[in-house]
Amino acid sequence: MIPGPVEVEPEVLQALSAPVPGHLDPTFVATFGRVLRRLREVCLAPGAQPFVVAGSGTLAMELAAANLVEPGDAVLVVNTGYFSDRMAHILERHGARVTHVRAPPGEAPDVARVEAELARGGFKLMSVTHVDTSTAVLAPMEPLLRAARQHGALSVVDGVCATAGEAFHQDAWGADVYFTASQKALGVPPGLALLTASPRALEVWRARKAPVASVYADWAEWLPVMDAYEAGRNAYFATPPTSLICALDVSLGLILAEGMAARFARHRRMALAFRAAWSALGLRMLPTSEAVAAHTLSAVYYPEGVDAGLVARVRGQGVTVAGGLHPELKARYFRVGHMNRVNASDVLTTVGAIERALVEAGHRHAAPGSAVAAAQAALGAA
Repeated sequence: MIPGPVEVEPEVLQALSAPVPGHLDPTFVATFGRVLRRLREVCLAPGAQPFVVAGSGTLAMELAAANLVEPGDAVLVVNTGYFSDRMAHILERHGARVTHVRAPPGEAPDVARVEAELARGGFKLMSVTHVDTSTAVLAPMEPLLRAARQHGALSVVDGVCATAGEAFHQDAWGADVYFTASQKALGVPPGLALLTASPRALEVWRARKAPVASVYADWAEWLPVMDAYEAGRNAYFATPPTSLICALDVSLGLILAEGMAARFARHRRMALAFRAAWSALGLRMLPTSEAVAAHTLSAVYYPEGVDAGLVARVRGQGVTVAGGLHPELKARYFRVGHMNRVNASDVLTTVGAIERALVEAGHRHAAPGSAVAAAQAALGAA
């Protein structure tokens, strides 16, 4: 129950265990083409160009930054934590002049502050982390994207801990780039960087004055490959991770069979059950309000008298959760991932393990079983 890599469906594991296909095999060509079409559907981006590349979520960040930023470009980073800082670092490495709009840990920057900064003019791009895995803060995406479009800035959204778990409508909301990785709510083992780019983003990329500094991250190397596979032809730049792409095809099919609206609603229902449990245990979440609390993971402060040893105690109860990540707070909180295949039974098992571990650590806020009962009630009411 960590915020990635997540548990994956048996059908996905079965796809991974099949004989490794060649990247020029006609069956694989058809599979890769279907993956690209399905990725558009999952991102609700029928007009976007998908890219699927071997690499981590950090490579997905680089795929956005390297192609859209040139030295001297002004970029606004809506900063909600550790991964917003990482995106800023990558943007700066590619020559951007970065301005941050920050908020204290656990909060999202006020949209009005972001709009005021954008109104100063001159920003080529605005970067936002949809859900920062370090803080479990959910950014107010739709108004932020609307503000970027109104002020002429491209919008780049880090969806690594959000895609296929948090409501997002790339085309309808006007996001220019939405990128993610395979190991979270997409439900595939680590190893794939995924990105969907709007026609506007591609137009800005094509108008670059200088070539992209990174060969591997250059859309010019990958676009002919994506176009060929989607058209049913093979193409080569670098060998794709064929088994992972076959697994992604299966997972995307399962996601679409559930339906995006139903999937977003299920993630919300699981998150609300966890929040009911935290309340019953007297625990405080790192996000400071419901409005900015993610539905794909929880970040929860340790109660008074309990330290980071709680993570090991929970593991002793049969469930793995994660410690803190934000540099300022990492020893003060723990994180629970609840994305992809997580269901009511997983919620109750996890809450029970945490409740028992807290008792073992000396925390006695409520009657034994009260957190499980609260989560169960929330699941029944949703």
